[in-house]
Amino acid sequence: MTTIGYRIAQPSDAQAMARIRAADWGTVEFWSARISGYMSGEHNPQKALAPRICFAAVVDDLAAGFIAGHLTRRHDCDGELQWISVAESHRRTGIAAELLRLLAVWFSEQNAQKVCVDVEPENTAARSFYARHGAEPLNDHWFVWKNIRDVLRLSD
Repeated sequence: MTTIGYRIAQPSDAQAMARIRAADWGTVEFWSARISGYMSGEHNPQKALAPRICFAAVVDDLAAGFIAGHLTRRHDCDGELQWISVAESHRRTGIAAELLRLLAVWFSEQNAQKVCVDVEPENTAARSFYARHGAEPLNDHWFVWKNIRDVLRLSD
């Protein structure tokens, strides 16, 4: 039986996180620099505030997915889900839902209620995932949870 573990991601996880992200778009080098910069606070999305977190999902000591988020003032939100990625071999196993739940707990602990996420209009899988977990369209590119605690209520 496969055991899935979850933990706060460390800088040493950035390369594995980059490989997961690059499998869908870009290069490992691009994502490694981007993720490392984000984790260290050197890369800041628009209107991002300093508090941020990354969680990793680990299967058999290998990275299977991750999620990253930060506090923000973008779109009058309190928080922003920056990235969520799960390795293709581990999709549809509940990893993304658990990562989202962990991030929702963190946002709640930060007193962040309204949380947004940028999602491409053609990414129907992501849009469906966010909607199943309580997010609503804000505009063509953004979804929003008016209360991120809804994720926790829906996961019970």
